[in-house]
Amino acid sequence: MNLRQFLLRKLMLFFTLSTLITVAIYILGASLDPAARFGYTGFLSPLIYAGACVIPSLVTWSKRELKPRELLLRELLQFLLTEAVVLGLAFRSDVIDTSRPAVVLGIAGSVLVIYLLVFLISWAANSAEARETDRELQKFQRLHGVDLCVPDKAAQRN
Repeated sequence: MNLRQFLLRKLMLFFTLSTLITVAIYILGASLDPAARFGYTGFLSPLIYAGACVIPSLVTWSKRELKPRELLLRELLQFLLTEAVVLGLAFRSDVIDTSRPAVVLGIAGSVLVIYLLVFLISWAANSAEARETDRELQKFQRLHGVDLCVPDKAAQRN
């Protein structure tokens, strides 16, 4: 994946996170502090959190394809950095009552759930993209009467 594709995926990640964070804020707020109200600036918090959460995802960038173990380690690092960023923002906020363990656990749990949902959404999108690429390749092979998986004997002799 080139840098442009990588950055485009991070933009898609930002919008996905914004949506899921908005839902998480509603669920946590409605269950932990249902009487709380906020002004228009409250609408910015999902965008701020989403933007901050995209930054740790940059650790997955690589010019070469990563080995499964390298990818797993980078994903784990990304998750831990994301937890640290979100909890750091929460503890610096005047609006979030981080003195209550239920709030801190709710935020940490929400980060895990959102992380897993984003992973599943990305996997589904990538799988659909791979299936479409396979269909296009098969169509190309049928149209041109070639099998790109079998080496060309004439090209091997040269």
